[in-house]
Amino acid sequence: MKAYSKTWTLELPISMAEAWSFFSRPENLEKITPKHMQFNILSTLASTEMYAGMMIRYQVRPILNIPMHWTTEITHCKDMEYFIDEQRTGPFALWHHEHHFRSTPGGVEMKDMLTYSLPLGFLGRVVNWLFISIQIDSIFAYREQVLRNKFTS
Repeated sequence: MKAYSKTWTLELPISMAEAWSFFSRPENLEKITPKHMQFNILSTLASTEMYAGMMIRYQVRPILNIPMHWTTEITHCKDMEYFIDEQRTGPFALWHHEHHFRSTPGGVEMKDMLTYSLPLGFLGRVVNWLFISIQIDSIFAYREQVLRNKFTS
C-alpha cells in the first residue's frame, strides 16, 4: 500500500479564537468544500464543537454524481491547537488528516497535513496519479480561496 503525503499552509488575519470557532465545528466543512461534490453531513452532532472520539458521517459525490458514504473519527483534539480526523469507513485505504493552528503576528497560521492511500494496489496508484491527487489539490485550493474571501473581506 503506497501512502501519499501533502501539506498546505494558510495564514489568515483572524484571532485564534475566531479560527478555532470556525474550524472546530464540523458543519463548516460544507462551506469550504466545492459545491460540485455535493458534500452533506449526515451526523446529528455536526453542530457541536469537535472532541476526541467524535464520529462524523458524510455523503459526497466526487465522481460522476455517484454517492459515497464516508465516516471519520476525530481521534485527537487539543483546544486552540490541533485536531486530527481519520477515516473509519469510506473510499480510502488510509486517511489521516491533521489540522494545526498557530498564532502569528499577522493572525493565525493553519497547516493541513494529509496522509492517504488508495486500495487496489497498482490500479489505485494509477487512479491517484490521474485523478485523486489532482482533485485533492483542487479541493484545498478552493478552500483557500473561500477562506481568504471570508476572512479578508
